[in-house]
Amino acid sequence: MNKSVLMAGSALLFVPGAAEGQSHPAGAANQERLETIGNLQAEVERLRAQVDALIAANARSGSARGAHAPNPPSPDLAEPAPAVTFKPSGRLQLDAGWIGRPDGADNTGLGFGSEIRRARLGAEGRVGRDFGYRVEVDFANAEAELADAYIKWAVSKSVSIKLGQHNSFQSLEELSSSRFTSFMERAAFTDAFGFERRVGASMTYKSGAVIASGGVFTANSAELTDDENAISADARLVYAPVLGASQLHFGASFHHRDLDGERAVKYRQRPFLHLTDRRFLATPSLAIERETSVGAELAVIHGPFHAVGEAHWLTADRATGTDPGFFGGYAEVGYFLTGETRGYKDGTFARTKPARSLSQGGAGAIQVNFRHDRLDLNDGGVLGGTQDLVALGLTWIPEGNVRFLLNYGHLIYKSGPVAVAVGRSRYANDTVAMRAQIDF
Repeated sequence: MNKSVLMAGSALLFVPGAAEGQSHPAGAANQERLETIGNLQAEVERLRAQVDALIAANARSGSARGAHAPNPPSPDLAEPAPAVTFKPSGRLQLDAGWIGRPDGADNTGLGFGSEIRRARLGAEGRVGRDFGYRVEVDFANAEAELADAYIKWAVSKSVSIKLGQHNSFQSLEELSSSRFTSFMERAAFTDAFGFERRVGASMTYKSGAVIASGGVFTANSAELTDDENAISADARLVYAPVLGASQLHFGASFHHRDLDGERAVKYRQRPFLHLTDRRFLATPSLAIERETSVGAELAVIHGPFHAVGEAHWLTADRATGTDPGFFGGYAEVGYFLTGETRGYKDGTFARTKPARSLSQGGAGAIQVNFRHDRLDLNDGGVLGGTQDLVALGLTWIPEGNVRFLLNYGHLIYKSGPVAVAVGRSRYANDTVAMRAQIDF
């Protein structure tokens, strides 16, 4: 009705006499007509103000709801399905190398070799706002092996939960992806002490420079059989502040595993190369009921320079006899000759991108690394031997997702299990290896 009045009044405004406000001959009729026109003009102005106010109010309401949805959705319509994202991933690592033969030792598993170390394909993504997933399978061996396979729930900005197979919380070196490690092989204690992905449930809290993680795990998915019902509790605490131009890292980890009765366990390690199954360092089979380990981590990244060190102590509770305690640790320094900074994110080492890649007309990133690694498996009447490694590494990153590594290792063994075969309790060995790697 207001619109009709507005249109009628607007039409009257265009009457020549009314619009121009011309005077008519004096008389009561003319005077009354002029008063009527004036009243109509006032009413039109009032209605016009009301319409403008309604338009402005409707615009403000539309902005609050969303400019692209001025009409509210029907309550009878179903809500849209949550967004699902899918991002494929993968890595290919090709290794070749040579392992020396100590005097007096046979040549089994030594000499030159090559292998496809990792050939992984996977995918990760999100379902809705709070849930994510990751699945990754390694095809490098005769049978496909499951690596990561978990669901992640972002409970809040600070708290997340993982369910499924993923890394427990043992060691900076173990948790850093093999795509970003300084050397082709991780520190000796990570394999010797059996660090691996396991099926379990964990929670991580992150706030500022503090990251606290803990979880309960069973076994790796490949070992989830009726007789493999061990359970472990793992935790890790990281404080990673930025001090000036330096990224610092302080970490500690704890691991306790109940093997549910006696279990035959060997603690052993290869000679700085995965190309062979030969071990110069190994304990005999031990009847273990429980194992407990603690670790300490320290790292600093400053410009092109980085330094990192870890120490790990493991106590094996035997069914009978003395409980041996084993030790592993390493110290490493590295430097980017081309000026890059080693990547670091969420308590682990991450990707380093070259300042000028090959495709940009540059030389890529070139890094040199030096490491001393020690593993001691002698204690409590157990003779597993000691291994000291001095390693040199050269890494070339021509593109952010392509890496080439060249490693040299000099190993010194003492009181190892092959001492009789070699003819002496102390001897040395050398390895040379290279890797070509691409990931996406």
